[in-house]
Amino acid sequence: MNIMQKLVQQAIDQLVESGSELGIQVAVYQHGELVVDAVAGVADPDSGRPVTSDIPFYSASTGKGVTATVVHVLADRGALDYDTPIVELWPEFGAHGKSKATIRHALTHSIGVPAVPSDLTVQDLADWDRMCALIASSEPWWEPGTKTGYHAMTWGFVMGEIVRRATDKPISQVLRQEVAAPLGIADELFFGVPESELGRLARLEEAPGSAAMMAAVPADLPMFKATPPAVTPSAEYGNNPVVLASDIPSGGTMSARAVARMYAALLGEVDGVRLVSDERLREVTALATADVDQMVGFPMPRALGYNLGRPGADPQETLSVFGMPGMGGSAAYADTATGISFALTKNRFFPGPSVAVNQISELVAKAATS
Repeated sequence: MNIMQKLVQQAIDQLVESGSELGIQVAVYQHGELVVDAVAGVADPDSGRPVTSDIPFYSASTGKGVTATVVHVLADRGALDYDTPIVELWPEFGAHGKSKATIRHALTHSIGVPAVPSDLTVQDLADWDRMCALIASSEPWWEPGTKTGYHAMTWGFVMGEIVRRATDKPISQVLRQEVAAPLGIADELFFGVPESELGRLARLEEAPGSAAMMAAVPADLPMFKATPPAVTPSAEYGNNPVVLASDIPSGGTMSARAVARMYAALLGEVDGVRLVSDERLREVTALATADVDQMVGFPMPRALGYNLGRPGADPQETLSVFGMPGMGGSAAYADTATGISFALTKNRFFPGPSVAVNQISELVAKAATS
């Protein structure tokens, strides 16, 4: 057993034994090889079904990194261009002064449509055409391209509709055909999960202290005005079969090893499969904006569709890391400096910073460079 596998396994066993985690998966690739594939705990608190490496977990915004990857694979094939105005593909999007918004603006959360109506329901999210019409007709909070602010829910629909207009296929199908199937992970990496697969998934449970954590956040934070409680990720939301079976590509359902493999195939070849060229990789992982995020009130360094910086570390010192964390405690990313790709999925849902991600990613970073 390699030392990194041993260290990670010990750490996640301890997290489960201490009661701080219920079930957890960690996968690490380095230079195209799977070097950590570790699991601990139970996937379903009711049945006691143990976690195995192939079980997908609902992982909220960690799915945004998957969405961005689909877009970049299409761009690398010439199916779309980042500087194309969105209206060239999706004319209705130009309403209320949004006609100059580009795909690049969308990727960097700069199009100015971060909000959904306060009475939006999960059933609304499951209606693709309704969501796209609602976003297209909305008035921007700022002129597209002039500011940036996290588009928690709307981002996936905007990117997904761009993909649909460019390919005539829903993004879940493009993910399967262009990314997941070539990498051999089509049954572990999903947007809309086929109903026949729902019984395989991990079940989430709310972590103690989640409600108190949410209650302590200022109610006037723009982020909460933009995403009402009914459609904010939680254990209940992530277990809802309507959410899981629908294309809502601001979130995704995945095993740690599947999404780590996807990031590894961005960095280089994995079993003969490479998702994008070196030139494309440099372009999509370069710092695109570090402006103050209008939704959270502090600077957020971003590349094209990915956050920059390793979770728990100073982003300015880890700008070679690109990826996405997910509300609830998951994360996946790759590091162009070390050739590492990392993913952690778990089912004890906590809305604050992920202690597990910060701890295990620090451990992996040290082991990778020692």
